[in-house]
Amino acid sequence: MKRAYLMSAQEEVAIEQLGGIGRAATAADRVLARHGFLRGLFTKAEREQLRCGRRPRDTIEFRFDPARSLCANINDLFDQAGELQATGGGTNYVGAMLQHLVGAKLDIVLGPGKIRHHGFSVADHSTDRKGDYQVENVAIHVTTHPTEALIRKCGDNLKAGLRPLIVTLGEAVRPAEFSLETLDLGDRVDVLDAAQFLTANVYERSLFQAAQCRITLAALLARYNAIVDECEADPSLRISLGG
Repeated sequence: MKRAYLMSAQEEVAIEQLGGIGRAATAADRVLARHGFLRGLFTKAEREQLRCGRRPRDTIEFRFDPARSLCANINDLFDQAGELQATGGGTNYVGAMLQHLVGAKLDIVLGPGKIRHHGFSVADHSTDRKGDYQVENVAIHVTTHPTEALIRKCGDNLKAGLRPLIVTLGEAVRPAEFSLETLDLGDRVDVLDAAQFLTANVYERSLFQAAQCRITLAALLARYNAIVDECEADPSLRISLGG
């Protein structure tokens, strides 16, 4: 059974005396590696939980770290949504965030009003939508877990003369490609890692000036928040932009 918290109060004190969770975990990982263990003592999400302390997460924060890659900063938002989802009573925070971040990017690229936004819980089959978004003849499917039903829907898109595009989390890209290959659709449907999809857009709009990436990403998140305000009833889906 998973413990309510990763360590006791006494263990927390000891970690702080060793220089904090970052330094202690790095030292422990070196010891584990010398003994042939390939994984670290804590996962990235667990390290972040320990940094935040015992208070359960109730907000998602934009905390841009210039020492990390742009893609890593975007994935941090998905990690925070995953932590919130773990205690969110069944709300799919990651899926909703993924859908609306892609929608925010499309709004910025195409201009507001060119695509329609829907609440995350509004299923395609309850409307006439061919995907989560349709741009010209491209049907865009945004999902954390590409299912067989979604793959078959991509086949229906192709029969209707549309070009299907799947945007998903990094770890789901290869399984989606495998499912497409199984149905002989492997060379007819594009599958993109969502974080890389967003990263490329931020670099392009920043004209590849690294110093501008934080501002560009913050503008994307501001548009995301506006979509959440318009389409969702749960304000905890918003991303706090701080200053």
